[in-house]
Amino acid sequence: MTAPTVFQPARAIRPANLGLLRGLGIAGIAGVVLAVLGAFSTSNAPLWLRLAYWVPVMLAGGAWGHVCSRLVDRWIDMDERPWLAVLALTAAITGPVSLLVWFVTGVVFEGQPYPLRTLPLMVGPVLTITAVMSAINVFVARAQPVQTHAAPAGSAPARFPDRLPLKLRGAAIRAVQSEDHYLRIHTDRGSDLVLMRLSDALTELEGLEGAQTHRSWWVAKDAVRGVTRGDGRATLTLEGGLAAPVSRRFAKALREAGWY
Repeated sequence: MTAPTVFQPARAIRPANLGLLRGLGIAGIAGVVLAVLGAFSTSNAPLWLRLAYWVPVMLAGGAWGHVCSRLVDRWIDMDERPWLAVLALTAAITGPVSLLVWFVTGVVFEGQPYPLRTLPLMVGPVLTITAVMSAINVFVARAQPVQTHAAPAGSAPARFPDRLPLKLRGAAIRAVQSEDHYLRIHTDRGSDLVLMRLSDALTELEGLEGAQTHRSWWVAKDAVRGVTRGDGRATLTLEGGLAAPVSRRFAKALREAGWY
């Protein structure tokens, strides 16, 4: 096997960064809603002050939540066990955000931090909001797989085939599988590794007809030869006998797109 090809990151917005932007957008909207409602005894403050309090706090919580989600995703498959992921995220986020809320609330509404003995009073409200926000983000992220499309005639082809090692140049790509920090590219001439993240590869696979079937897999549609089902899950059989999993997260969208 040849040495893995090193990938130079593209400058386009990566799907992982889109996840951060989506999370911050949801947090910002939630901050506005909480401010307008005067949630958790803030209704006596003027609206401008409530906005100045809730929106930054929620954005900070959203940013920390994104960091926690990247860590939790290493240990819990959010596709297959979403409610366990929600519980883990809630546990990881609540403590640090409670400390932030305790400090900011005192400074904004009293001009100085509250006494430390009031810190436990912040845990309940923060836990409630964190659980709701974690559930929203986990299930919104589960909504659709990333699908790529064949390049129209006369347009630029997909960039990803240029990442193939020399021995595989010109080969038909059947699937791309994430392995730690590498991607295993399965082709009609064999497979090899490149140093790249799947989230980056999905951007460069645009121009080839395919879709993400699992958080660790992208599959070329014309490589699919059949599907098997068992234990509530589907597995795609590809040309050459390769088996690619379909996560529950993506199953409905792929069925509706005519994959099986």
